[in-house]
Amino acid sequence: MARYADEGVRVVLACATDGAEGEILNPHMDKPGITERMVELRKAELETACDLLGVAKIYHLGYRDSGMPESDANKHPDAFWNADPEEAVGKLVEIIRRERPQVVLSYDESRGYEHPDHVRVHQWGRQAFEAAGDPSLYTDRGEPWVPSKLYYFATFTKRRMQILHDAASAEGIESPYAGWLENWDAMGFEDPEVTTQVDVGGFIEIRSKALLAHATQIDPESFWFAIPDEIVRKFYPWEDYTLVSLVSSVVDTTTPESDLFAGL
Repeated sequence: MARYADEGVRVVLACATDGAEGEILNPHMDKPGITERMVELRKAELETACDLLGVAKIYHLGYRDSGMPESDANKHPDAFWNADPEEAVGKLVEIIRRERPQVVLSYDESRGYEHPDHVRVHQWGRQAFEAAGDPSLYTDRGEPWVPSKLYYFATFTKRRMQILHDAASAEGIESPYAGWLENWDAMGFEDPEVTTQVDVGGFIEIRSKALLAHATQIDPESFWFAIPDEIVRKFYPWEDYTLVSLVSSVVDTTTPESDLFAGL
Protein backbone atom coordinates (compact mmCIF):
# COMPACT_ATOMS: atom_id res chain seq x y z
CA MET A 1 0.00 0.00 0.00
CA ALA A 2 2.76 2.42 0.91
CA ARG A 3 4.69 1.78 -2.29
CA TYR A 4 1.74 2.30 -4.59
CA ALA A 5 0.42 5.28 -2.67
CA ASP A 6 3.89 6.84 -3.02
CA GLU A 7 3.68 6.26 -6.78
CA GLY A 8 0.39 8.16 -6.95
CA VAL A 9 -2.04 5.23 -6.93
CA ARG A 10 -5.28 5.79 -5.03
CA VAL A 11 -5.30 3.11 -2.34
CA VAL A 12 -8.44 2.41 -0.33
CA LEU A 13 -9.21 -0.14 2.37
CA ALA A 14 -12.46 -1.92 3.22
CA CYS A 15 -12.59 -2.89 6.90
CA ALA A 16 -15.30 -5.42 7.69
CA THR A 17 -15.44 -5.42 11.49
CA ASP A 18 -15.05 -3.25 14.57
CA GLY A 19 -12.45 -5.25 16.54
CA ALA A 20 -14.79 -5.58 19.54
CA GLU A 21 -13.41 -9.00 20.46
CA GLY A 22 -9.80 -7.90 20.26
CA GLU A 23 -7.46 -8.84 23.07
CA ILE A 24 -4.74 -6.66 24.53
CA LEU A 25 -1.64 -8.33 23.11
CA ASN A 26 0.75 -5.55 24.05
CA PRO A 27 1.52 -5.55 27.81
CA HIS A 28 2.32 -1.84 27.62
CA MET A 29 -1.34 -1.22 26.76
CA ASP A 30 -2.78 -3.49 29.44
CA LYS A 31 -4.24 -0.67 31.50
CA PRO A 32 -7.60 0.01 33.16
CA GLY A 33 -10.29 1.10 30.73
CA ILE A 34 -8.57 -0.13 27.56
CA THR A 35 -10.76 -3.20 27.04
CA GLU A 36 -13.91 -1.13 27.48
CA ARG A 37 -12.73 1.23 24.70
CA MET A 38 -11.52 -1.48 22.33
CA VAL A 39 -13.78 -0.57 19.40
CA GLU A 40 -12.81 3.11 19.63
CA LEU A 41 -9.11 2.32 19.99
CA ARG A 42 -8.96 -0.23 17.18
CA LYS A 43 -10.55 2.28 14.82
CA ALA A 44 -8.07 4.97 15.84
CA GLU A 45 -5.15 2.55 15.43
CA LEU A 46 -6.30 1.61 11.96
CA GLU A 47 -6.65 5.24 10.95
CA THR A 48 -3.13 6.01 12.18
CA ALA A 49 -1.67 3.05 10.33
CA CYS A 50 -3.47 3.99 7.12
CA ASP A 51 -2.27 7.59 7.40
CA LEU A 52 1.30 6.31 7.60
CA LEU A 53 0.81 4.05 4.58
CA GLY A 54 -0.85 6.72 2.47
CA VAL A 55 -4.28 5.06 2.28
CA ALA A 56 -6.72 7.58 0.82
CA LYS A 57 -9.91 6.27 2.41
CA ILE A 58 -11.16 3.60 4.82
CA TYR A 59 -14.59 2.10 4.22
CA HIS A 60 -16.05 0.61 7.40
CA LEU A 61 -18.65 -2.05 6.64
CA GLY A 62 -19.95 -1.76 10.19
CA TYR A 63 -20.10 -5.38 11.34
CA ARG A 64 -19.20 -6.71 14.76
CA ASP A 65 -16.00 -8.69 15.26
CA SER A 66 -16.87 -12.39 14.98
CA GLY A 67 -14.28 -13.64 17.44
CA MET A 68 -12.82 -17.11 16.98
CA PRO A 69 -14.66 -20.27 15.85
CA GLU A 70 -17.09 -21.73 18.40
CA SER A 71 -16.78 -18.72 20.71
CA ASP A 72 -19.82 -16.87 22.06
CA ALA A 73 -18.84 -13.89 19.93
CA ASN A 74 -19.03 -16.07 16.84
CA LYS A 75 -22.72 -16.61 17.57
CA HIS A 76 -23.53 -12.92 18.03
CA PRO A 77 -26.27 -11.84 15.58
CA ASP A 78 -24.34 -8.69 14.62
CA ALA A 79 -21.11 -10.56 13.89
CA PHE A 80 -19.74 -10.43 10.36
CA TRP A 81 -19.80 -14.23 10.30
CA ASN A 82 -23.59 -14.15 10.68
CA ALA A 83 -24.28 -11.26 8.31
CA ASP A 84 -26.75 -11.50 5.46
CA PRO A 85 -24.55 -12.45 2.46
CA GLU A 86 -26.66 -10.38 0.08
CA GLU A 87 -26.16 -7.30 2.24
CA ALA A 88 -22.45 -7.83 2.89
CA VAL A 89 -21.58 -8.58 -0.73
CA GLY A 90 -23.73 -5.63 -1.79
CA LYS A 91 -21.73 -3.27 0.41
CA LEU A 92 -18.48 -4.46 -1.18
CA VAL A 93 -19.95 -4.25 -4.67
CA GLU A 94 -20.94 -0.64 -3.98
CA ILE A 95 -17.39 0.21 -2.89
CA ILE A 96 -15.92 -1.39 -6.01
CA ARG A 97 -18.36 0.44 -8.26
CA ARG A 98 -17.72 3.73 -6.52
CA GLU A 99 -13.91 3.47 -6.50
CA ARG A 100 -13.57 1.65 -9.86
CA PRO A 101 -10.29 -0.09 -8.97
CA GLN A 102 -8.05 -1.83 -11.46
CA VAL A 103 -6.72 -4.18 -8.77
CA VAL A 104 -8.48 -5.76 -5.78
CA LEU A 105 -6.65 -7.51 -2.92
CA SER A 106 -8.24 -10.03 -0.58
CA TYR A 107 -7.54 -13.03 1.65
CA ASP A 108 -6.98 -16.52 0.27
CA GLU A 109 -8.75 -19.71 1.34
CA SER A 110 -7.47 -19.33 4.89
CA ARG A 111 -4.65 -21.86 4.79
CA GLY A 112 -4.16 -22.82 8.43
CA TYR A 113 -5.78 -19.70 9.89
CA GLU A 114 -9.51 -20.11 10.28
CA HIS A 115 -10.51 -16.74 11.74
CA PRO A 116 -14.19 -16.43 10.77
CA ASP A 117 -13.82 -12.84 9.58
CA HIS A 118 -10.90 -13.73 7.32
CA VAL A 119 -12.93 -16.61 5.89
CA ARG A 120 -15.89 -14.33 5.16
CA VAL A 121 -13.67 -11.67 3.57
CA HIS A 122 -12.29 -14.36 1.26
CA GLN A 123 -15.74 -15.70 0.35
CA TRP A 124 -17.64 -12.45 0.02
CA GLY A 125 -14.74 -10.42 -1.36
CA ARG A 126 -14.41 -12.82 -4.28
CA GLN A 127 -18.17 -12.80 -4.84
CA ALA A 128 -18.19 -8.99 -4.84
CA PHE A 129 -15.31 -8.90 -7.32
CA GLU A 130 -17.26 -11.15 -9.70
CA ALA A 131 -20.61 -9.40 -9.16
CA ALA A 132 -19.44 -5.79 -9.50
CA GLY A 133 -19.36 -5.91 -13.29
CA ASP A 134 -22.69 -7.69 -13.74
CA PRO A 135 -25.42 -5.15 -14.58
CA SER A 136 -28.13 -7.62 -13.52
CA LEU A 137 -26.85 -7.79 -9.93
CA TYR A 138 -27.13 -5.20 -7.16
CA THR A 139 -28.82 -2.72 -9.47
CA ASP A 140 -29.17 -0.22 -6.62
CA ARG A 141 -25.45 -0.26 -5.81
CA GLY A 142 -24.05 1.92 -8.60
CA GLU A 143 -22.98 1.54 -12.20
CA PRO A 144 -21.28 -1.79 -13.05
CA TRP A 145 -17.49 -1.90 -12.99
CA VAL A 146 -15.19 -4.78 -13.92
CA PRO A 147 -11.86 -4.69 -12.02
CA SER A 148 -8.96 -6.05 -14.04
CA LYS A 149 -7.14 -8.20 -11.48
CA LEU A 150 -7.84 -10.00 -8.22
CA TYR A 151 -5.02 -11.03 -5.90
CA TYR A 152 -4.84 -12.92 -2.64
CA PHE A 153 -2.23 -12.02 -0.04
CA ALA A 154 0.41 -14.75 0.21
CA THR A 155 2.03 -13.49 3.39
CA PHE A 156 3.05 -16.70 5.13
CA THR A 157 5.13 -18.98 2.94
CA LYS A 158 7.62 -21.57 4.07
CA ARG A 159 10.21 -20.22 1.63
CA ARG A 160 10.01 -16.69 3.08
CA MET A 161 10.27 -17.99 6.64
CA GLN A 162 13.21 -20.23 5.77
CA ILE A 163 15.15 -17.40 4.11
CA LEU A 164 14.60 -15.02 7.02
CA HIS A 165 15.28 -17.78 9.54
CA ASP A 166 18.62 -18.57 7.90
CA ALA A 167 19.55 -14.88 7.62
CA ALA A 168 18.75 -14.20 11.28
CA SER A 169 20.61 -17.29 12.45
CA ALA A 170 23.67 -16.28 10.45
CA GLU A 171 23.66 -12.94 12.29
CA GLY A 172 23.39 -14.65 15.68
CA ILE A 173 19.76 -13.58 16.13
CA GLU A 174 17.31 -16.05 17.58
CA SER A 175 14.85 -16.74 14.79
CA PRO A 176 11.12 -16.52 15.60
CA TYR A 177 10.43 -18.96 12.78
CA ALA A 178 12.18 -22.06 14.11
CA GLY A 179 9.08 -23.57 15.66
CA TRP A 180 6.93 -22.71 12.66
CA LEU A 181 9.33 -24.40 10.27
CA GLU A 182 9.66 -27.51 12.43
CA ASN A 183 5.89 -27.89 12.74
CA TRP A 184 4.77 -26.50 9.40
CA ASP A 185 3.03 -29.67 8.19
CA ALA A 186 1.62 -30.55 11.62
CA MET A 187 0.02 -27.10 11.92
CA GLY A 188 -1.79 -27.60 8.63
CA PHE A 189 -0.21 -24.75 6.71
CA GLU A 190 -0.16 -24.98 2.93
CA ASP A 191 2.06 -22.83 0.79
CA PRO A 192 0.09 -20.52 -1.47
CA GLU A 193 1.11 -20.19 -5.09
CA VAL A 194 3.22 -17.04 -5.35
CA THR A 195 2.68 -15.53 -8.78
CA THR A 196 3.71 -11.98 -7.95
CA GLN A 197 6.47 -10.46 -5.83
CA VAL A 198 6.45 -6.71 -5.25
CA ASP A 199 9.68 -5.07 -4.09
CA VAL A 200 8.85 -3.01 -1.00
CA GLY A 201 12.41 -2.66 0.26
CA GLY A 202 12.13 1.11 0.40
CA PHE A 203 9.00 0.97 2.54
CA ILE A 204 9.81 -1.62 5.20
CA GLU A 205 10.40 1.03 7.88
CA ILE A 206 7.01 2.59 7.13
CA ARG A 207 5.44 -0.88 7.26
CA SER A 208 6.91 -1.42 10.71
CA LYS A 209 5.66 1.95 11.94
CA ALA A 210 2.20 1.17 10.60
CA LEU A 211 2.24 -2.19 12.37
CA LEU A 212 3.26 -0.53 15.63
CA ALA A 213 0.34 1.87 15.25
CA HIS A 214 -1.89 -1.07 16.18
CA ALA A 215 -0.74 -0.55 19.75
CA THR A 216 -3.25 -2.82 21.51
CA GLN A 217 -2.34 -5.70 19.21
CA ILE A 218 1.38 -5.34 18.61
CA ASP A 219 4.09 -5.53 21.25
CA PRO A 220 7.28 -3.77 20.01
CA GLU A 221 9.26 -6.60 21.60
CA SER A 222 7.19 -9.36 20.03
CA PHE A 223 7.62 -11.94 17.30
CA TRP A 224 6.87 -9.37 14.60
CA PHE A 225 10.04 -7.40 15.32
CA ALA A 226 12.44 -10.20 16.23
CA ILE A 227 14.21 -9.83 12.89
CA PRO A 228 15.49 -6.28 12.25
CA ASP A 229 14.16 -4.35 9.27
CA GLU A 230 17.58 -4.15 7.71
CA ILE A 231 17.81 -7.95 7.50
CA VAL A 232 14.34 -8.18 5.99
CA ARG A 233 15.25 -5.48 3.47
CA LYS A 234 18.47 -7.28 2.49
CA PHE A 235 17.21 -10.85 2.27
CA TYR A 236 13.48 -10.66 1.54
CA PRO A 237 12.39 -7.18 0.43
CA TRP A 238 9.22 -8.46 -1.26
CA GLU A 239 5.57 -8.92 -0.50
CA ASP A 240 4.01 -11.95 -2.12
CA TYR A 241 0.66 -12.35 -3.86
CA THR A 242 -1.37 -14.89 -5.81
CA LEU A 243 -3.03 -13.75 -9.04
CA VAL A 244 -6.42 -15.45 -9.03
CA SER A 245 -6.74 -17.60 -12.12
CA LEU A 246 -10.41 -16.91 -12.76
CA VAL A 247 -9.53 -13.40 -13.93
CA SER A 248 -6.00 -13.89 -15.25
CA SER A 249 -7.29 -13.99 -18.84
CA VAL A 250 -8.73 -10.46 -18.53
CA VAL A 251 -5.24 -8.96 -18.57
CA ASP A 252 -2.33 -9.71 -20.87
CA THR A 253 0.26 -10.64 -18.28
CA THR A 254 2.63 -13.49 -17.60
CA THR A 255 3.80 -14.84 -14.27
CA PRO A 256 5.92 -14.43 -12.31
CA GLU A 257 5.11 -10.74 -12.01
CA SER A 258 6.91 -7.96 -10.14
CA ASP A 259 4.04 -5.46 -10.20
CA LEU A 260 0.36 -5.75 -9.26
CA PHE A 261 -0.38 -3.55 -12.28
CA ALA A 262 1.54 -5.71 -14.78
CA GLY A 263 -0.34 -5.78 -18.06
CA LEU A 264 -2.46 -2.72 -17.28
